[in-house]
Amino acid sequence: MLNSTIKKKIVAEIIRQSGNYPSAAKMAKAIAISPAQLSRIKKGDIEQVLADSKWISIARKLGVELNEQKKWNIARTPAFEFILAQLTACQQNSVSLLLCDSADIGKTFTAKVYARENKHTAYVDCSQVKTKQRLVRKIATEFGVDANGRYADVYEDLIFYLKSLENPLIILDEAGDLQYPAFLELKALWNATERSVGWYMMGADGLKAKIERNLGVKKVGYTELFSRFGGRYQKITPEGKDLMRDFNFEQASKICIACSS
Repeated sequence: MLNSTIKKKIVAEIIRQSGNYPSAAKMAKAIAISPAQLSRIKKGDIEQVLADSKWISIARKLGVELNEQKKWNIARTPAFEFILAQLTACQQNSVSLLLCDSADIGKTFTAKVYARENKHTAYVDCSQVKTKQRLVRKIATEFGVDANGRYADVYEDLIFYLKSLENPLIILDEAGDLQYPAFLELKALWNATERSVGWYMMGADGLKAKIERNLGVKKVGYTELFSRFGGRYQKITPEGKDLMRDFNFEQASKICIACSS
């Protein structure tokens, strides 16, 4: 059972991130509670309002640690700074980029930090929503759009709402796990929101291999999608053994400094 200290910690993060949503109703929809429940807990009424399972779900959504361990400091590594700059550019200019690089360099961490700190930004782990319907419904949920109705309505409502926002950004992590129909739906969604939404697609070597393989056999949709996401693979890590060693050393040094402060 969650104690009041943990619940207050979650409420504090709800209040801190509330500015990332255009209204309390949209935030309530995004974290899957009612506006009345959101209003009550923001006022300090935390007992018998939500089940523990819902508190845990909100904590996961907002990135709140449930234990009392020391909070991790952000290490501004070369990878962090590179991705942060790219996400900022995508959002501010409503453009799309594709990052394919090594695993374990901080792509996911940076993307989640950015999504927590910037309004109208959705982070989506595509490995958890591989089909087109689950993907689109997940994006809708992240923006507080009702994702439970008829799929065609969810899709149209999402497009309508995205085009009403100022510089929304959608971050697609682990994009190589998406099924083919989901890639086609992404192309359609991109077309419908052109110049209105920024997109950032991320993955490791598997994503690049998947795109290259399907470009090679001229599979429908991949040429257009690749073009819409910039037509090239962004990369942080350098080529060459010596340069890579120096890169890893700088990454590790920044992390050590952040953890010791």
